[in-house]
Amino acid sequence: MRILGLVFAGTSTPHRSRMADFLNDTLALPRARVDGIEADLFELPDGSTFAVASPGGMGDTPRSVGFLVDDLDAAAAALREAGVTVGAIGENERERYLHFRAPDRELYELVERRADTA
Repeated sequence: MRILGLVFAGTSTPHRSRMADFLNDTLALPRARVDGIEADLFELPDGSTFAVASPGGMGDTPRSVGFLVDDLDAAAAALREAGVTVGAIGENERERYLHFRAPDRELYELVERRADTA
């Protein structure tokens, strides 16, 4: 498995609209439109994204951190080989991803950017 960096962070909150406005208006983060994502998504200058979802919108976690990988299928296999339970691979118009629980019992994400959007 080859980790290339941090590429995603997200939060779920009952104050989604206020948080999204804060990110856009106060922190001046541009909104991104990506089909297949049920959250307000914001682009950061380094190419990473920050998502704001409604409670439960990211599953059973209030926060999520995503590691960028170059080969999601190989990374999933490496996690399984290490005895880590991984979720199903999901996808949207620009990424493939999966969730897993690390030894700290927190939810993390592996993300692979599609070649045409990398």
